[in-house]
Amino acid sequence: MAIKGRRDDDNNNDMEAPLLASDSFVVDLRPTYSNTTSQVALVGAEVCPIESLDYELVENDLFKQDWRSRSRARIFQYVVLKWAFCFLIGVLAGGTGFLTNLAIENVAGAKFVVTSNMMLAKRYELAFAVFAASNFVLTMFAAGITVFFAPEAAGSGIPEVKAYLNGVDAPGIFSLRTLVVKVIGTIAAVSSSLHIGKAGPLVHTGACIASILGQGGSRRHRLTCKWFRYFKNDRDRRDLVTCGAGAGIAAAFRAPVGGVLFALEAVSSWWRISLLWRAFFTTAVVAVVLRALIDVCKSGKCGLFGKGGLIMFDVTSENTAYHFGDLPPVIILGVIGGILGSLYNFLLDKALRLYTRINEKGKVYKLLLAATLSICTSCCIFCLPWLATCKPCPADAAEACPSIGRSGNFKKYQCLPGHYNDLASLFFNTNDDTIRNLYSAGTDDVFQPSSIITFFIASYFLGILSYGIAAPSGLFVPVILTGATYGRLIGMLMGSYSNLDHGLFAVLGSASLLGGSMRITVSVCIMLLELTDNLLLLPLVMLVLLISKTVADVFTENVYDLLVKLKGFPYLETHAEPYMRQLTVADVVTGPLQVFYGVEKVGNIVHVLRTTGHNGFPVVDEPPFSDSSVLYGLILRAHLIVLLKKKEFVHSRTLSGFDTSKQFCADDFGKRGSMGNNESIEDLKLSEEEMEMYVDLHPFTNTSPYTVVETMSLAKALILFREVGLRHLLVIPKSTSRAPVVGILTRHDFMPEHILGLHPFLSKKRWQRLRLGNFDFTKSTLSRTNTLSSILPRDLNLVASGYILSGLERTQRTFLFKGRSSIFFLIASLCRNIWNTPLKNEK
Repeated sequence: MAIKGRRDDDNNNDMEAPLLASDSFVVDLRPTYSNTTSQVALVGAEVCPIESLDYELVENDLFKQDWRSRSRARIFQYVVLKWAFCFLIGVLAGGTGFLTNLAIENVAGAKFVVTSNMMLAKRYELAFAVFAASNFVLTMFAAGITVFFAPEAAGSGIPEVKAYLNGVDAPGIFSLRTLVVKVIGTIAAVSSSLHIGKAGPLVHTGACIASILGQGGSRRHRLTCKWFRYFKNDRDRRDLVTCGAGAGIAAAFRAPVGGVLFALEAVSSWWRISLLWRAFFTTAVVAVVLRALIDVCKSGKCGLFGKGGLIMFDVTSENTAYHFGDLPPVIILGVIGGILGSLYNFLLDKALRLYTRINEKGKVYKLLLAATLSICTSCCIFCLPWLATCKPCPADAAEACPSIGRSGNFKKYQCLPGHYNDLASLFFNTNDDTIRNLYSAGTDDVFQPSSIITFFIASYFLGILSYGIAAPSGLFVPVILTGATYGRLIGMLMGSYSNLDHGLFAVLGSASLLGGSMRITVSVCIMLLELTDNLLLLPLVMLVLLISKTVADVFTENVYDLLVKLKGFPYLETHAEPYMRQLTVADVVTGPLQVFYGVEKVGNIVHVLRTTGHNGFPVVDEPPFSDSSVLYGLILRAHLIVLLKKKEFVHSRTLSGFDTSKQFCADDFGKRGSMGNNESIEDLKLSEEEMEMYVDLHPFTNTSPYTVVETMSLAKALILFREVGLRHLLVIPKSTSRAPVVGILTRHDFMPEHILGLHPFLSKKRWQRLRLGNFDFTKSTLSRTNTLSSILPRDLNLVASGYILSGLERTQRTFLFKGRSSIFFLIASLCRNIWNTPLKNEK
């Protein structure tokens, strides 16, 4: 049975299915275009098809009976397993984070010591050759294993985690292969002196660990247990992945509270109190594991340079004091940090677009790009310190000066004995040690202004250029480092106007740039306090974060939202766009809608499954099973395939009558480990006789799917869809004389490129001119179309890639960089809205 409506799910290979000749009726809807938006996304460095996740609880007869039959022991077992999994996630994430830090310290430390020894012997050419060659080998190793084994491991992984927790299922992002490549690639890439960090990759690593544990082993390799069947659903796996993401940040910075808040503020789309407790327990386990392992390192068993990572900075003195007169420099720091952070995002967006063009040409180009950046970075790091003048060692230095054979603030480089090169001290250290040096209190005279300016410019642009290569890389630590340098510079310039220590300015600089780029405030505030172990900084950090975020919001969106949209993930925002209030849900449902009877012919089911990619089908009852045509519920494609595989058919169109609990169990309908491992309709072999039989869908149909009336506003439907975490939202008619269901909404129906494609007149509305100024949406859309057409393969169009950025929110924020569309025009537009007076350039 088929009703002409719209296609109802998210596969890029979904085709308009022909209407069946028998047992069908047709209802014409408006409009009747196919929804082909956002069907693929850039996952790592590859364009892959994506689907949505099923967070909704399926309430059918089989699952209700399964829940009713559960004893107290089984319920207790389920609760204990949840906490046990959180404990395992914490242990594994903490151990992985510690080993990653340890490996980076030893590999990078050995490289710096060998190079420094050659510099001491004045063998400068050989020192550069060894330094550049070691960086090149490490970079190419990281890029090689990523390109050839796990392209999904490229980048930080936070955009993928953020999209997953929003309901987007991208293939391979949490696989075991991705996890292994992520860990090894991060160690190699960060050790290669590329201006990247390990915090983002550790978030992805924690999420991978949680997802793999939640899969309950492998059926293929017979490594599974019946106890794990409780977690064979997207809802419980989502909770585990949320805990894993928080554990990753906690492992990167030894900040358990900051990890929980980061998961809540930056990556999670849904939250509840029970999840808060489990996430906090997970990060607490991470903190305990890190403390135990660091104590082991204190006994000297972790190599020449192993101390356990960036962990604790101890930046300022215990009696940190500041007064009202110190606030103006802090406010200036926040304002400039917001501007620099938004500019950072803008330039990063441009760089990533260019890299996508290069990476699209093939694996060789990906490796060439990584090689080019490695060589350029090595040249910058080795050559720029020669521009700095040597400084005599301070008489009251707390550590050996110059520092030879170890990390420290006083690198000798090419200087005479008793002198040090402050710029080399910044470049020839791991990012962690450099941050520690910049944060250190009582070091106002250690660094020269010229050296700080040089390092700030280099780190700012190297951070932008280094991210985006085909290797694991993070943005968090580079932004912290660049912000610390910028803070030091402001402290030097404001020295006569403030009594604050330059190390404190460095901390505030990191906060301002983090707020300006990533727009996360609460979690960053707590993380910096946990990093510095100084609660007295709280008011200043809060102030600078609020200012920098407010300023940056005027210009661009946060960096993670930018990356999510750049990859093409159909991410549902927390807010509804104004034009959505002008539309009803009936205005966006499109394409043919496939509907089944409560007792359906096997051949019809097979035909629909083979000719469409829909993942949800309404089930309708008609006489004699009901008095009139009514909507019985919704059944999923995966459940239909299980029914066809079991072959529990009947010969006539009647209710089956058998006890489903004896033929099926809830575990039969559990979701497999990852997308792609589920059985396909093409794998089923059915005889002609079986194709003519019938199957009763009633016991397996979700009898309480979420439904909305066709007259509901699209904005209201979006809030319901996102807050509940739906994959399908049924649209029912206002009149009872029509078919019981008229369409299905999926997340792609809420994508702005789809909505504005169906209703282009909305782009000319007055509200949009207010938000965009004189920005031409049509021209912008065409420009992005041409851009992506050159990036993606010929057979993938722009609309299918989801590359057009959603909601016009980004356009609103980025138009300020272009021409006469400036901040002044935004203010004028706001005034026009208030006083209702036309502007001169308004047509």
